[in-house]
Amino acid sequence: MQTSWKQEVVANQFEAYNDILEQTLGFRFVFDILSTVPGGKRVLDYGCGPGKVAYRLAESMDLNVVAVDESSNMLDIAVQKRSHPQVDYHRIENDQLTFLEDNSVYGAMTCYVFINTSSQERIQRIMREIHRVLAPGAPYAILDTHPDSTGIEFSTFRNGVPGKKYKHGEARQEWLHLPEREDMILHDFHWPKEMYRQLLQEVGFKNIECLEPTLQHIPLGELREIEQASQFDQWKMERDYPPFLIYRAVKDA
Repeated sequence: MQTSWKQEVVANQFEAYNDILEQTLGFRFVFDILSTVPGGKRVLDYGCGPGKVAYRLAESMDLNVVAVDESSNMLDIAVQKRSHPQVDYHRIENDQLTFLEDNSVYGAMTCYVFINTSSQERIQRIMREIHRVLAPGAPYAILDTHPDSTGIEFSTFRNGVPGKKYKHGEARQEWLHLPEREDMILHDFHWPKEMYRQLLQEVGFKNIECLEPTLQHIPLGELREIEQASQFDQWKMERDYPPFLIYRAVKDA
């Protein structure tokens, strides 16, 4: 059974998860991609959940963030805990950005959205809608758990059963390690790397590149600063294996 992100208990569990690994090897690189967007412009966070990424982006860059999700419970948390003058939260239905005009945003990101999507056709539909609202030449970043790192025990999560080979689109469990609680079990789907590239190309994106960072890609001094600020240094296999993949693409100018 797929995790229902609309359930209040799921939203609260996800809020409790320590996303230090996602910050270090995920959002950092997504923000780098969006750093090319001119100051003051509008960017899209599609599938914003409780607003953690949208809030951090607005805090770190002079950008106006349109943050959308289909879950009212997730958005309630976002509005209550992460209200920001540069973040505008919206609830969407049927994957449609009906309130946004063509070519009206100057960057976009989808973080851990497609692994929670059971249909390749739906993934393509979402990509096509994002492509529609992006301005020509605008960057787009996708962040998901890495399909080639299933079964590997990372510091804050494990995605998939060790030793199991997952098929295209196969259901797959993920265990998020919550502080002083039982693991939160998510039910997501296995999409190989090339699916992302294929769908991005079919929708019309150009300059497609896949990033697969490990801790070895983080300068040592910066890593020590992260550890001190977060009071966390219990790293595991992310030193040698990429827990996430990041796709970078551009809408053709």
